[in-house]
Amino acid sequence: MTTPKFNSIHPFKLSIPQSVLDDLQTRLRLTRWPDKEIVTDWSQGVPLATIQELCEYWQTEYDWRLCERLLNSYPQFTTTIDGVEIYFLHIRSKHENALPMVLTHDWPGSILESRHVIDKLVDPETYGGLPDDAFHLVIPALPGYAFSGKPMETGWDYNCTAGAWAELMQRLGYADREWVAQGGDWAPKGLKSVHMNSVFFEPKKEIQTPCQDKKGEEKAMHFDRIRDTTHCGYSLQMSTKPQTLGYGLADSPVAQAAWIYEKLRDWSSHNGDVEMVFSKDEILDTIMLYWLSNSATSSARYYYYWECGNDTTALQIDMPVGVSWFPGNTSYGSKEWCGRYYKNIVHWNELESGGHFAAWEVPHLFVAELRKWRSKLT
Repeated sequence: MTTPKFNSIHPFKLSIPQSVLDDLQTRLRLTRWPDKEIVTDWSQGVPLATIQELCEYWQTEYDWRLCERLLNSYPQFTTTIDGVEIYFLHIRSKHENALPMVLTHDWPGSILESRHVIDKLVDPETYGGLPDDAFHLVIPALPGYAFSGKPMETGWDYNCTAGAWAELMQRLGYADREWVAQGGDWAPKGLKSVHMNSVFFEPKKEIQTPCQDKKGEEKAMHFDRIRDTTHCGYSLQMSTKPQTLGYGLADSPVAQAAWIYEKLRDWSSHNGDVEMVFSKDEILDTIMLYWLSNSATSSARYYYYWECGNDTTALQIDMPVGVSWFPGNTSYGSKEWCGRYYKNIVHWNELESGGHFAAWEVPHLFVAELRKWRSKLT
């Protein structure tokens, strides 16, 4: 390890003013509800009764201070990189030689996606692992997400973020090629290895190249058809007019809640009831991070086409790559497709449960996948 630049890293403690929470309660109480949907399923979006029940719980039973205490129980820091303040958790294992790993969340996720895997990764022996399974964890919030700063100019795409993560790891004392990354949508370059639990390709482009895995190709096209017909509206809006969308989400907590709740339900693996996977409190914790930081617009601006473009995982990667695909996700890329871009796939597995938010949904499977991937690294 090199000498960390302590003078550029500042401790952080979360403390939301009570007046902000009181304002939220007032807004919830004064909500003007839309008409009820005219179907009996989710085909028109979140049903009125479902979001009303969630918001009633939000007003009467939910306690933000529990989440605040959870976050404050971890070492939190901020540092400014390229003019943007980056908020992150830095949790070191008791094993000095643990492998440093940066965990990158996605949208509509947050650093809270990792809440159920942190202890398992830092202290593996307590959870059925070995000392060699230990990680030092760095869990940053993406620029424009809570509680990182919001870029005030264009250009903060995935390349810029990857550079920022590399700089962050340098400041923390982790040398090049001595750390790894795990990500749902994006992960930085310039490291030892990367593990992904979501892979996104443009299937209509990939099928133009003949392949041998016809079953995998059809599976990818199946997911693509579903996305085109039921899931694409949000991405078109966020990728073309994020500012317009932001007015409603910044002003109405119910709009923000419904916007996120829908994706948690659609992108996870369950029998129809998303609250069998995520508790109401956990769902509202994530929604609160967006609401309290007023980051609906800045996170939408960062997402997908506007800053980061399309095909963000269809990139040439020569370092060792691990891929774990969970069936509740909204996309699929076969190993053959991945092999066109990832030249050294050291771990590949297609699981039978879990979804886009794998670390949150099935933490035991997620941790097992990371251990298998890590065991392939030299």
